[in-house]
Formats: sequence, C-alpha cells, structure tokens
Amino acid sequence: MFADRARIIIRSGKGGDGHVSFRRELYVPNGGPDGGDGGRGGDVIFEIDEGQNTLGDYRHRRKYKAEDGQEGGKKRCHGADGKDVVLKVPEGTVIMDAESGKVIADMSGENRRQIVLKGGRGGKGNQHYATATMQVPKYAQPGQPAQELEVLLELKVIADVGLVGFPNVGKSTFLSRVTNAQPKIANYHFTTLSPNLGVVDTDNGGFVIADIPGLIEGASEGVGLGHEFLRHIERTRVIIHIVDAASVEGRDPVEDIHKINKELEAYNPEIAARPQVIAANKIDCIFDDGEENPIDRLKEEFEPQGISVYPISAVTGQGVRELLFHVKELLDKSPMKPVVFEQEFFPEDVLVNENLPFTVERSEEDPEVFLVEGPKIEKMLGYTNLDSEKGFAFFQRFLKEGGILEELEKAGIQEGDTVRMYGFDFDYYK
Repeated sequence: MFADRARIIIRSGKGGDGHVSFRRELYVPNGGPDGGDGGRGGDVIFEIDEGQNTLGDYRHRRKYKAEDGQEGGKKRCHGADGKDVVLKVPEGTVIMDAESGKVIADMSGENRRQIVLKGGRGGKGNQHYATATMQVPKYAQPGQPAQELEVLLELKVIADVGLVGFPNVGKSTFLSRVTNAQPKIANYHFTTLSPNLGVVDTDNGGFVIADIPGLIEGASEGVGLGHEFLRHIERTRVIIHIVDAASVEGRDPVEDIHKINKELEAYNPEIAARPQVIAANKIDCIFDDGEENPIDRLKEEFEPQGISVYPISAVTGQGVRELLFHVKELLDKSPMKPVVFEQEFFPEDVLVNENLPFTVERSEEDPEVFLVEGPKIEKMLGYTNLDSEKGFAFFQRFLKEGGILEELEKAGIQEGDTVRMYGFDFDYYK
C-alpha cells in the first residue's frame, strides 16, 4: 500500500550524568575529586534513501528513540556516547511539528541528511567543581535531558510535470504510454489512489512526470481525499490537464478545467499560476455528427489565456509526441529552482535549561537540617539581595526551576525544617 503520511514520536538520547568520586590510592588517602564526565546522548537523524518511495515503514511503528549517554566513571573516565538513530525516508519527505504544523526539515534537493533532534550533552564530573573554598565537591552535573517530539511526515512527490484531471479521463493510460511506469488501470472512478511517477524520454530531453490522483470539487477544502492528493503537485513546474474531449461519460471538458483550476487556486494560488497545457484525450472517440467540435471549444476558451490545447489519444498514441515536445519547451522556459519548504520550527529552541549540579543531604548532627551545595547556588547567593522581597522571590524561583525544592522533598524535608546553604539558613514552608 502506498503511504504518503505518517505520524511518529521521536526522542533523542539523554546525556549521561557526571560522576562523583575521589582519588583513593596507597599513600594518598584523601585525594582530590576525579569523577569523569557523562557521555553525549544520541541524535535523531533523518536521511534520504533512494530505494524508498513511500512512508509505509512508519505506519506500523510509532516510537523511535536514540540511545542515552552513559554516566561518567572513576579516575576521570568519560562515559560512552549514546548511539544515534537514523530514520530513512524517500526524497520529497517534509518533516513537520505535529502540534503546530510548522516545517522542521524538507528532505529534498541538497538536503540528504539532517539532525532533527540533538542528544543531550553529558554532565560534568565533580573534578570540574573543585575550588579553593570547595576542595571536596560532592556534586556533579546531571546530563542534559532528552528531547521528545511528535512529528508529521508528509511525502510531497518530486516531479517536473503533474498530470491533473477528473477520475477516468485517461491519466493512467497516458502515463503508461509515455513512460516506463506501470499504473493499475481499470474503468472506474478513483482508479488511482496513489501518485505514479514515470520518466519521459523525448528527442529534446527527458523529465519526470507524476499522475496526481483524481480530483473532485471541494478537494482544496479537504473533501474526499483532496489534501492527500493536492500536496503532491506542490513541487511540479508544469501542469498537464487531461480532459475527456469526447465526453464519453457526459463530462464537459471546458467546465472540468475551470473546476480543477478553481481547486488549485483555492489550495495554493502559486500552483495555479504555473505553466499549463491541455491534453484533449480520447479523440479516437470523437465522431463528426455536425455538432461543434469539442477541440475547437477548448481552443477558443483557453488559447487566448496562453494555454495550448493538444488533441491526443492515449490509447493509439496520436498527438502524444507533439504534446511532450511542447511540455519540454515549457520546462526549459520555467525556472529550475526547486520548491523547497523552509524551516519554520527549531526543536533546539524548546530545550530545557542546562541542569544545575547540586547535592541535598540531611545533616548527621541535626536530622531537621538539610544541607544544599552546588556551584551555581553559591554564585547565586553571592549576587542576590535576599533582604529585598524581589530578590528573595527570584531566589525561590531559582530553587524551584532548578529542581532543588523537588530534591528536598524527596529527601524527606518537612514544614518547619531548616535548609542550610553556604552560611544561610532558611525555614522550609510549602
């Protein structure tokens, strides 16, 4: 089954925690701190795989996680880095934040590989926190947390030319005649439920053509499978309208083109403004019965707008060669600049602040006193005026956001107990 959309959850690796240890050797009973740094967490990387053409692999598995970094060790040993997770996608896949719909990455053109979520940095071991006043630091930095994100993957087919038209007008037959594609063809509506790609080789050069599944009125509003199909035409540079010129099923070819252009305009005006050509199909079924020739009607309506009309028969091949030559000429005139969706969402902007290294211990002398130590806490106390209401409120917020209050509660602190920090004593109240 062709799958052109998938919703998955990705998670980078957490950074390994820094280690707390002290040098202990014969004749060196009280050595300095030698705790090693934690390893870096693994990244989540998206990479183009030329052999894939659908997102089917992501329909059955929803969660993808990179490896966490390992904790640092004794004797300044660095923790191992976590392994990256590499997700292979077909070219043309656009990765978006599921909540906002904003683009994170467009896997097309020169962008063959992109890190979408970076792994957390490893925390520093206690060897980094020894100072003249604190020669025995009992704290190390925790590793940076992992990032988790729900993303929407959308495959927007990359083709030079898009075939549009109502169901059953002969698009699949046309594609099978002019390319090496082998679409399934049958005589019923919505035959094609997935875009078919094929390469056209002509004397004046080649190009890639995509059969965009049949459109219906209201497609731009999401009626039927409208949005599912319209996204595939966003990258095309030239549009071929295929109409049933013989009105085999009673359709009016002029009205059909107006309806489809109206849907393209509603979906994205820029797409509707691209060069177009009309392939008036099924001319082998047109008989001279004295009525107005439908080809003349089409030419009178659209050629004054600069849209050429080519009568063809996808079944017999009549007129197809001339049509393809004209399409190649339109491509040569249209800019080669590929449609690339610019990044709008930056996952690194929502990263949690760097963790603070600190320790929380109950005093051995008085169980109602809790000792809190850490380099940033010491620094904060040095420049914060705790006598002012504003300064004290700022310090309280710092303790809460740094996770210090949470750790005090885990250690069993009760209301009325004392928190001691570098010569300052505070009474604890929720």
